[in-house]
Amino acid sequence: MSAATSGGRIAVTGATGFVGQALVARLAARGYRVVGISERSDPPHRTADSLTEYHCADLTRGWPDIGPWRELDGIVHLAGLAAVAPSFERPQEYIDANSSMVTNLFESALRQDWRGRAVVVSSGAVYGGGEPDRLTEESPTVATSPYVVSKLLVEHQAEYYRQRGQDVVVARPFNHVGPGQSCGFIVPDLVAKVRGWRPGTPMAVGNLDSARDYTDVRDVVAAYELLLSRPRLKHATYNVCSGAARTGWEVLDAVCRALRTQLPPVHTAGERRAVDPSVVAGSADRLTGETGWRPTIDLQTSIDDFVAG
Repeated sequence: MSAATSGGRIAVTGATGFVGQALVARLAARGYRVVGISERSDPPHRTADSLTEYHCADLTRGWPDIGPWRELDGIVHLAGLAAVAPSFERPQEYIDANSSMVTNLFESALRQDWRGRAVVVSSGAVYGGGEPDRLTEESPTVATSPYVVSKLLVEHQAEYYRQRGQDVVVARPFNHVGPGQSCGFIVPDLVAKVRGWRPGTPMAVGNLDSARDYTDVRDVVAAYELLLSRPRLKHATYNVCSGAARTGWEVLDAVCRALRTQLPPVHTAGERRAVDPSVVAGSADRLTGETGWRPTIDLQTSIDDFVAG
């Protein structure tokens, strides 16, 4: 088994997504030869410039032919259905898609006796949350949504393939923020609402009382690179998080500062789902202790950069 080193050939699944594009850019800047894999027919231009190869593939149907496995030094598996809310309407689709991708990846790796490292990205959503202390990798997991069920299944698959001899590391990132994020997440949604607000009426928003642990995507992908490249890791699972919980109100305040506008009058609509914890904060002490990783971009800077676009 061998960890990846600069100059190595790395495959990134989900390479055209929010996190994938940030990871491709970082790996290319650090001297890796990056193979992008995604369902999108062509990568965005700025991502294409960072790729040495690109393969359009539906990973639920099989692993693409990207050349000899012996020439592949590492894989970061980001691809999958990622939003929590739609999983309640399409539960089996989430479970089938997210697990089949992992099966196809590692069955192909086993057939080729691949000896590189794979970083499989799960989610901090697997924890129940609501604990007085920050969540560690040993905290209980709770199946709060079909999305979480799919991620827990993926983690069990990673353990199975680890037992089969594969070098597999699981990353559990908490909430992502940063430039390039699309609508459907708190920062881009609140930016759109504040920009579209007209004086004289309250701005309608969802529940802002819940507190979550936000990490800039550029810090997140730096953690993935470290998990990919460290020769000897002591554990199989690592949290990637800031360690601080911030409420939706704090995020909204940071959005208004980034847009240089006053906080509009707000009308909150919608209740927190009963299965959702009110507060979630993680601990990345394990990751920091073994790799030296720490988040470097604070929430306000991340939102400022998103707004600057």
